[in-house]
Amino acid sequence: MYNTYTIHKKAIVLCIFFLSHTFFGCNQNPIQTLPERSWVLMWSDNFDGKAGISPDSTKWTYDIGNSGWGNSELQYYTKRPSNVQLSGDGNLIITAIKESFSGASYTSARIKTKGLFSQTYGRFEARIKTPTGPGIWPAFWLLGDNIDQVNWPMCGEIDIMEQRGQQSAITHGSIHGPGNFGANAITKGYGLTSGRFDTDFHIYAVEWGEDYIDFYIDTYLYQRIKPENISGKWVFNTPFFMILNVAVGGNYVGYPTSGTPFPQSMYIDYVKVYKHS
Repeated sequence: MYNTYTIHKKAIVLCIFFLSHTFFGCNQNPIQTLPERSWVLMWSDNFDGKAGISPDSTKWTYDIGNSGWGNSELQYYTKRPSNVQLSGDGNLIITAIKESFSGASYTSARIKTKGLFSQTYGRFEARIKTPTGPGIWPAFWLLGDNIDQVNWPMCGEIDIMEQRGQQSAITHGSIHGPGNFGANAITKGYGLTSGRFDTDFHIYAVEWGEDYIDFYIDTYLYQRIKPENISGKWVFNTPFFMILNVAVGGNYVGYPTSGTPFPQSMYIDYVKVYKHS
């Protein structure tokens, strides 16, 4: 049976500071009030279960290996409990470890719902406490289900949350598609006025419709992307699946330093997906 709930969209929070095509949300004064929206819960995982076990295999599968993943990343992704396991108290833990493993110097995990769940439009959200440190790259993101047919970036990519571990008070939301991908992605950031993302849980979400993608931190809408904002074709009208991972190194984040602490863990309290009621 589906659950329903209603969200009051209180405000769009925009920032006033530019850096490399990125806005940093730096105030909480509402500039636009949105109507009340009602949602129906379509899919969720609260990560309930015994400590040390793997996430639900009916909901998640794995990417495995150390191919660099198109970004010159350093980790080998595994499905070992040391890299991905339930906490026993309602969290999923993805842990990056500095260790020699199958030719790589680090291990971590990347889980996905590909082949198990995907959806077109709706609200995708997760409550997460992120890791920190130079070269640490946590992410919660979506890829088009048709990636095996049309390849990337034609399939589209929605990065609900990406963080550079050396910037622990800033999170980024981005989209990639034909005409806007890699370094030319459409992206904005949100910066906390106090505190850091690695010291507490925050809700990262997108609300996605036929002609918009809205990016949220907790209750704050800090970015809206529409078809007229992009250079290429709008490919965000097919089913997308979800991915959670912690990368080590790569073009986006740079590389670990001698001061980067290991192991580094991302804690996920829940993941939920809704559609309009």
